[in-house]
Amino acid sequence: MTWDLLNIIGTIAFAISGALVAMEEDYDILGVFILGLVTAFGGGIIRNVLIGLPVDTIWEQGLLLKSALLAMAIVFFMPEKFIQYSKRSLNFFDAIGLSAFAIQGAIAASSMNHPISAIIVAAILTGIGGGIIRDILAGRKPVVLREEIYAVWALLGGLIVGLKIVNGTIEYMLLFGILVVFRMLSVKYKWRLPHRAL
Repeated sequence: MTWDLLNIIGTIAFAISGALVAMEEDYDILGVFILGLVTAFGGGIIRNVLIGLPVDTIWEQGLLLKSALLAMAIVFFMPEKFIQYSKRSLNFFDAIGLSAFAIQGAIAASSMNHPISAIIVAAILTGIGGGIIRDILAGRKPVVLREEIYAVWALLGGLIVGLKIVNGTIEYMLLFGILVVFRMLSVKYKWRLPHRAL
């Protein structure tokens, strides 16, 4: 139940995020759908390659594919004022996708009895993979490569799952909510990691 719920939440959130970025870059409708799908499923594909799951399981996720397509269609055809409001919510959709997929990636690696290092890496790559691909295809500098705190929250989620601090649907959803809140706080207050410019 937890796996499916996080999968649906993350897929829809990242599909919307990808669609909004594509519209900001003035992509046509096909470009919007392609960027949205890449954002929604890119992190999962990277995770599957990393932890040894079949990559072609993506084609067995009919419900997720339909959910992503429906979400992107709604965003593309909604009135202009709602699109502008949604653009301001881009970081929120991104935070939802990041948190849901980070926990889901950690659960997947943990269920295969991988060591905690692999669980953390799976959490990070599942959480940020789709967003990195999206930003690169849109010609943007990926958020995770800036000094802004982003991947840290995926790392934290993976660590908590790997250490088995949380267990069960309610605790996983609580962790999901906490990660979303902290990601949004880092955006609002511009929390930064140390960086050097040369």
